[in-house]
Amino acid sequence: MQQQDARHAGNIVLLRGACLWLLMALLLAWCMVGLNFGVDPLKAIFAGKFTRLLQAHIDFLLMTALILGVYAARVSLPWTVRWAMVVGAFTNSSLFLLMAIFPVLDNPNQPPPMIFTVYLLASVLTTSYGFGKAAVLVLRSTFKE
Repeated sequence: MQQQDARHAGNIVLLRGACLWLLMALLLAWCMVGLNFGVDPLKAIFAGKFTRLLQAHIDFLLMTALILGVYAARVSLPWTVRWAMVVGAFTNSSLFLLMAIFPVLDNPNQPPPMIFTVYLLASVLTTSYGFGKAAVLVLRSTFKE
């Protein structure tokens, strides 16, 4: 186990999270294909704007790429940073997914429910902490010998 930790710089949760979010992006891509073919159950699930589903798909891909990039740096990160990146990547992308499923969340004439606003703010804070702190730590590692 010690050898595995050295190989992954303790960041195995990043690799696992990135794989899960990549699979989620693929699932959403197939959902979009199904919607384009008029699959009724998918039309019932994704009652909101198609563009929100596309945004969720792209955001999962973007978060996957960011996590893999940080993982590839092989800089050991505190567990709080690793988990904030993985959880924040999901919650951030899921905001678009929720709007694709629940159109009421995407109505500019009506404020969203408080629970959605709290989820949004928690997601932004978690994602910012995780990726921001990771960026600082990776940058700092470039100045060490």
